[in-house]
Amino acid sequence: MQPQTPPFSAPLLGLSVQEMAAVAAAAGMKPFAAKQLAAWVYGRAASSFDQMTDLPKRGREWLAANVPLGRMAHVAVQRSVDGTAKYLFPTLSGHTVESVFIPDGDRATLCVSSQVGCRMGCKFCMTGRQGFDGHLTPADILNQVLSLPERERLTNVVFMGQGEPLDNLEAVLCATRVLTAPWGMGWSPRRITVSTVGVRGAVERFVAQSDCHLAVSLHATTHDERLAMMPAERAYPIDELLADLRRCDISGQRRLSFEYIVFGGLNDSPAHARRLARLLDGLECRVNLIRFHTIPDTPFRRADEARLTAMRDYLTHHGTFATIRASRGEDIMAACGLLNTAQHNAQ
Repeated sequence: MQPQTPPFSAPLLGLSVQEMAAVAAAAGMKPFAAKQLAAWVYGRAASSFDQMTDLPKRGREWLAANVPLGRMAHVAVQRSVDGTAKYLFPTLSGHTVESVFIPDGDRATLCVSSQVGCRMGCKFCMTGRQGFDGHLTPADILNQVLSLPERERLTNVVFMGQGEPLDNLEAVLCATRVLTAPWGMGWSPRRITVSTVGVRGAVERFVAQSDCHLAVSLHATTHDERLAMMPAERAYPIDELLADLRRCDISGQRRLSFEYIVFGGLNDSPAHARRLARLLDGLECRVNLIRFHTIPDTPFRRADEARLTAMRDYLTHHGTFATIRASRGEDIMAACGLLNTAQHNAQ
């Protein structure tokens, strides 16, 4: 079979095994080469076509000349005193995004980005202040996982980096399919969590099309309070978001959780704890209470530990399991809400 002009332009990274069959055919290779390609790209994390030694040399040369692999090494790294590492990865569009590797005993989590910047504009988030510069491709998302130096240690991936994952739903669904498919990385969906502030229509689609865990960024107990800090509340009010979640089938192995940054004097009172418990009553879920990490020029401040503990205990005692998330990587601006690459991208 003779190599042909490719009917595609996407990098190999992010393609399904069925799509790789078209690549293999264009390269003049047999149909079974698609499974070999997928095994090299996803199973062995090959960084060049030369490494794919069980493929014909002529086919490898054609691939190298005609198809971008999509793998790109990080261009910078910062390491925290607690072992957390923040990596700066290039994207296919010429931007950069940050990913955070968080080791914790026998568990190691990678926090990946899904957009360059973010359109949601949450006032307590550095990425929200960066503005929006574009969506990441599936290759950009998966590259953060496969090009991570500590890739072999990973036990979990969370889509909690830069961007709103459900605002880039197609790319995120594609990336999670690769992560969980037998022909891809073969992970259990329980190892992956996708976070969202709530995007109308996308929440239901995600639940219907993915078995990965879902985490909802709540941070308030009333419409007005949430709107004051999260502009997305105007388009998708908290009551409607929760009503849609109640209608979704979130049974089985999937976990539904709510992220709640606790701000001092703003959403940390006993009354807030009571309202939060009422809001979530009847939902099988958990609440992650998060310490606020101060950013410049903000009216928000961190709640004291007694308030966090009191809120956790109230929720747990009233039927909603709650935990206080440990802060990691704050000294390198790698903690929740601190990721920002506007300065890197402007250079």
